[in-house]
Amino acid sequence: MTGIRGLSAARRRPGVLGVHSLDHFSMSVPDLEKAKNFYDAFGLDVRRNGCHLTLHTNDHPHCWGVLSEGHRKKLLYVSFGAFEDDLPRFREHLGAMNIERLPAPPGFESNGLWFRNLDGLPIEIRVAEKVSPDFKSRFTAPSAGPAVRGTISRSKAPTTRPRRLAHVATYTSDVPRAVEFYTRVLGLRLSDSSEGNVAFMHGAHGSDHHMIALARSDGPGLHHCSWDVGGIQDVGLGAMQMANKGYDQGWGMGRHVLGSNYFHYIRDPWGSYSEYSADMDYIPADVDWAASDHHGNDSFYLWGPSPPADFVRNFETDNQA
Repeated sequence: MTGIRGLSAARRRPGVLGVHSLDHFSMSVPDLEKAKNFYDAFGLDVRRNGCHLTLHTNDHPHCWGVLSEGHRKKLLYVSFGAFEDDLPRFREHLGAMNIERLPAPPGFESNGLWFRNLDGLPIEIRVAEKVSPDFKSRFTAPSAGPAVRGTISRSKAPTTRPRRLAHVATYTSDVPRAVEFYTRVLGLRLSDSSEGNVAFMHGAHGSDHHMIALARSDGPGLHHCSWDVGGIQDVGLGAMQMANKGYDQGWGMGRHVLGSNYFHYIRDPWGSYSEYSADMDYIPADVDWAASDHHGNDSFYLWGPSPPADFVRNFETDNQA
């Protein structure tokens, strides 16, 4: 079941040049052991790979994140996946737009194309499997019938383990220009925006409402990485398991307006967030989504507690050296 009635999912939109997935992200952090403890508690499969940590989801071979140690937390690059036969077309496309190509980072094996976005953040387009879903993710909200206990005891609560990386939210100094860049260069499409402060972009070949969000700041950075889970119960249990490990700062539970997902954000040791996300809107490859710009007071969240006062603060530009 796709969760979208009357539509057949299409794995690829014919004749359209565009990345198909958010493949992974990379950032440096001051302490890899703290990072391992945080993401282990979050329910990810954290693996040591030489001098890096790689982030995986349970029983899934794909690497969703690469963490290295540095003197401060910093988003290093964002990688997008493309179909193999589209890579030569992307190479010609970048050349036609006079976008300067970069070498891959030292020690990094890449089959892809590297360049910088408008804020100087390295971006990769690489040949990779399509990990953006071809159907709306399964969402469960079970309800017990009469004379049946509806839940389990707290001691038997399962660990929340995300299924996949859903999206990243990154900072940019100019949201409209960033939207135009990602549209022209990567073939992403605008889903929704709000008053030049935030924008959400999806893939033309079928994806969630957004695989990347763009938030206004004075420079680049990572606001949050978002991880798909199966239901409201998973969101709530995830928040509880993190609080039990001492990670009790964040925002949630609530429901967003743009994207419609249920959420709970957990603040990491460096001021950015990891989000449990469930039931996000889905845009199939054969659907042209009607993007809209929304008033700020009517676009952030439908219900939930008030966000922390510094929720949108970019700690990376605070600590630039």
